[in-house]
Amino acid sequence: MKLSTGGESHGKGLFAIIEGLPAGLRLDLCAIDGALRRRQSGYGRGARQKLECDHAEILSGVRDGRTLGSPLTLAVRNRDYENWKEVMAPEGCDTDLRKLTAVRPGHADLAGSLKFGQEDARNILERASARETAVRVAAGEIFRAYLGALGIGIAGYVRSVGSISDGGEYSFEEILANREETLGMMDARLAAKVREEIDRARAEGDTLGGVLELRVKGLKAGFGSCMTYREKLDARLAFALMSVQAVKGVEVGLGFEAAKKRGSEVHDEIGKEGPFRRLTNRAGGIEGGMSNGEELCLRAAMKPIPTLTRGLKTVDIATGEGTVAAAERSDVCAVTACEVVLEAALAAELAAVVSERLGGDTMKEVLARYEALS
Repeated sequence: MKLSTGGESHGKGLFAIIEGLPAGLRLDLCAIDGALRRRQSGYGRGARQKLECDHAEILSGVRDGRTLGSPLTLAVRNRDYENWKEVMAPEGCDTDLRKLTAVRPGHADLAGSLKFGQEDARNILERASARETAVRVAAGEIFRAYLGALGIGIAGYVRSVGSISDGGEYSFEEILANREETLGMMDARLAAKVREEIDRARAEGDTLGGVLELRVKGLKAGFGSCMTYREKLDARLAFALMSVQAVKGVEVGLGFEAAKKRGSEVHDEIGKEGPFRRLTNRAGGIEGGMSNGEELCLRAAMKPIPTLTRGLKTVDIATGEGTVAAAERSDVCAVTACEVVLEAALAAELAAVVSERLGGDTMKEVLARYEALS
């Protein structure tokens, strides 16, 4: 199973092709748009979210709400393209309009301009932009439907924003039922403090990041492998989460905390009540690069968005002179949206892992093979 995306932030739209989906998978098209709305929500978002009202259009691979087994093509159109046509039209445009040479620290602007030999960083930022994640979220709902048909669910929440952190522990079911809407947090009291912190950052022309926690329930043991490093489940899922813009760190289970503890406080003892089970889940559901049948638990750290309205010191690549970085329209805090994107990225890679083991041209075959696993 393979996902490819294309499109620019202010281009005509964003597009995805999914290959390898079995035939007969029932899709909920309303759920796809619901996920897109979640991605656009959250306290601290910028003006772009008021301009776009994202909607996913399926162009191929589905008939009457069910997959055909052929490549599935998705499109999420950019409404803002009408305002940028004279700058971005592939048929011909004025490339001097809105040219960006005051490259922004923390973005792909400078490194990308050097790599691809560009004198206008817009040719880099349009693709590097987190706007690309809109179509990844739409595709993520397709993968979530595939996993859901097998009884595999994904949930997540915002664990911290800036210095305000939630140290509570929550079950999968609690996350689904009690996650607060505007910030995706579990503790409404802490969410109120975070809103105040975001307001302060906005007033100071600054931005905030945070930590997101993701769970996977219902995945049976044995997905991934200990035989080659490329097949290790934790490595593949970490790669998927790190592929999301602004994510700078990923941990599984205890993660970095495990380095501070003794082995007796880290490793999960094994019991047997019917199937084998771990008495704790400090490993986060992955041992030796394979799922062990327990709930997967991963966390990702999102850095503050690097576009600051007050600007950061930089150099203009056209003149070589020192200046202040360009302030493209941006968010103060997009941690809530990042959590939605991470769910989609996790669903995409996990679906690929599951599909590699199960195979199957139809959902009937896939379901039978998953059911046969111990």
